[in-house]
Amino acid sequence: MPRRRLTAAALFAAAVLQTTPAYAQTLEDIAAATHWGESSAELLRRFGPAATRLATPLDFGDSYADIVLRRVALGGWGVIVYFQMDKPGGGLKRIQVERPRHGVNRAAFRAVAAALDAEYGAPDRLCGIRPGPAGGFQEAAERIWRRPDQVIRAIFRDTTIEAFEGCIGTVGPCGLTGQLLVRISPPGADTADCPAPPRRG
Repeated sequence: MPRRRLTAAALFAAAVLQTTPAYAQTLEDIAAATHWGESSAELLRRFGPAATRLATPLDFGDSYADIVLRRVALGGWGVIVYFQMDKPGGGLKRIQVERPRHGVNRAAFRAVAAALDAEYGAPDRLCGIRPGPAGGFQEAAERIWRRPDQVIRAIFRDTTIEAFEGCIGTVGPCGLTGQLLVRISPPGADTADCPAPPRRG
């Protein structure tokens, strides 16, 4: 390749790198690269090939997710980032980071919690719910960080052996599964306090 063509190619590549946003590597980067209320199309443009548009959006009750980021690591563990969009307006409502259910365990939670502590500092609130019948025998631990522009909530739900009572002889999954997720929401969209304990009976 002639030297002039090589130089032009190098200049073009440098220009592309300067105008294309770098792929987010940390949860803080992902949150900083997004804006509350922006559209799915804007998210796709920002994250480029790293983003996946789902053929069928996932329903989250008050929101839906049609854009996800896969192969994101948090604390050395693989997670999936769901951009939850507001149903009425279609704008970004919250960011949910979730560990696939089959990979949820205490070691993953400890690593994720340590990574969040390193990123955001000590949590503003520590919450816990002991296992019992009202909560399906799931114990829960939550860590909450309050920031001027967002609330970060890490949730870990683990199932005790009591949740599987009556499951002997059944076919397929039985009882509750563990859950590990992190939610990032704008102020006012998520409470910054511990959840109320589940009702008895």
